[in-house]
Amino acid sequence: MFASHIRVVLLVAAVASATMPAWGETLEIGQAAPDFRLPGVDGKTCSLADFAQADVLVVVFTCNHCPTAQAYEGRIKQLAADYKDRKVALVAVSPNDPLAVRPDELGYTDLNDSLEEMKLRAKDQAFNFPYLYDGEDQKFSRACGAVATPHALVFDRDRKLRYSGRIDESERTQKPASPDLRNAIEAVLTGKPVPVERTRPFGCSVKWAAKRAQAAKSAQAAANEPVTVSALDEAGLRELARGEGAKLRLVHVWALGEKPAAAPALADLAAMNQMYRRRGLEPVTISADPADRRDAVLKALQAGHVSGRNCILDAAKDKLKTLDEKFDGALPHTVLIAPGGKVVWRQSGPLDALAARRAIVGILGRTYK
Repeated sequence: MFASHIRVVLLVAAVASATMPAWGETLEIGQAAPDFRLPGVDGKTCSLADFAQADVLVVVFTCNHCPTAQAYEGRIKQLAADYKDRKVALVAVSPNDPLAVRPDELGYTDLNDSLEEMKLRAKDQAFNFPYLYDGEDQKFSRACGAVATPHALVFDRDRKLRYSGRIDESERTQKPASPDLRNAIEAVLTGKPVPVERTRPFGCSVKWAAKRAQAAKSAQAAANEPVTVSALDEAGLRELARGEGAKLRLVHVWALGEKPAAAPALADLAAMNQMYRRRGLEPVTISADPADRRDAVLKALQAGHVSGRNCILDAAKDKLKTLDEKFDGALPHTVLIAPGGKVVWRQSGPLDALAARRAIVGILGRTYK
């Protein structure tokens, strides 16, 4: 999924619109809610009219990949639950073009911002509110003046904007001192002035389509990195197994003759390298092919743009048990080794890239500390 995303990013750079604005317009307090028809994770199309029975409409611009957005998911769910029976409708909208997200911006997530991946996130987190995709033309997000994820707006019964800004003052606390969004909802519900009508949203910038070229440039730079392969003997296996240093290591043992072919897994490993290396992940590939196939191994790694540490085994295959005592000889085999040498995740058989990413993010964390 991510490997194909990076390939598409490289292909679409030339079609990014030079005339598309790099940010949204400003929706002023008192202006009417822009109309919309957007696809949701439930497979249905949702419009402004669908919320006609609500006295208050809350729109939260959010997304899958942003650490700040992920930190607020629980609070958004709580707001939806708290106001469910008070004629308040809450809808989340992802404003991002997934092709405008740089690979290194995905370091806190296992998912990009496509509609299909939004469906996965909504299911995983049991979202209790509609989650809509505006990444196709971003028209609604621009009309609302979305600047960050998350960014919340509150509209009254007449669908006039009454509040725009942050959810509260800090993603790092579950007991905020300034629950701005909740205060605005309460004020509108009770017919009172909103205490603070505008606050400054914070989080990740909206990924407008105009940023596709920037994302493609970043992906192309990664694709141009040199790819090498070196011999790995038994001592090198022991060094990997000890987990020396501060890096989390994803070690993938493979061979050219795998069924299915190894190429998709190599591309996924390259994508994970781009995503997580700034956070301390070191992907390592170990080919179990004989030394006389070194050139073919290198060619396969180059085709997958697998920069980083690539090895060809210069030891008996049974020595791979040094890495993982549960290795049964079947290839491919993948392990995640924490600093200190503990195997914290393993998979025998074809690489499940989503499962690997979830294991990595589960250790590195999804939010800012």
